[in-house]
Amino acid sequence: MSAALLVAEPEPDLRSFLERQLASDGFDVLGAQHPGETLDLAERVRPDLVLVATDLGGGSGLEICRRLREGEPGRAWNRGVPVIVLGETSAATVDRVRAFNRGCDDYLERPFAYEELLARIRAVLRRVAPAPSNRVEAGQIEIDLPTRAVRVAGCRVALAAREFELLVKLATEPCRVFTKEELLREVWDYRSIGRTRTLDSHASRLRRKLAAVSETPFVLNEWGVGYRLMLPA
Repeated sequence: MSAALLVAEPEPDLRSFLERQLASDGFDVLGAQHPGETLDLAERVRPDLVLVATDLGGGSGLEICRRLREGEPGRAWNRGVPVIVLGETSAATVDRVRAFNRGCDDYLERPFAYEELLARIRAVLRRVAPAPSNRVEAGQIEIDLPTRAVRVAGCRVALAAREFELLVKLATEPCRVFTKEELLREVWDYRSIGRTRTLDSHASRLRRKLAAVSETPFVLNEWGVGYRLMLPA
């Protein structure tokens, strides 16, 4: 599945260039040109990695690093999202140190070659990738990934391929609401998300199959947002 990248760069030509090239290399790319838009997208889309310029219009890219890491009351983004800072041409050692102190994972000084940026993005994504696990458990739900076996309260449940993948995604973070955009991108690998009932129909079938062996519906629709798992107390 494609990793989602958020490119926070105030210079339109460079931002457009990075969006095109990264998309051609298999990433799902979103662009932002100011701090507010960057944080809004980080919260709504939950990208796998953020590229942020130090001279982000209307505020410092280093400040964005700090806010992403520390979080803010009433807002929910992945505070561990990897961040690569795109520094100034005249950056000194102290600038790089400040960026790392704010929580960035890598720092690349301008002018940079696209090939080096791509290599660093892939290296950071490999470094933060979770160790593979053969089992996923969420309350009464037990999923064996190698055999694709699903049990609910000890009862075996047969699922179609996309139903299984949707359940695995929801079960990885059972207390979180996954947006429809996330699920369509990460389960169905949709690049462009238009009007579709694919997710809703699969979620409905998955809900019925899980509820058939338990009194818990498990798959809940958070209207206007997406889906999450409901686990019994």
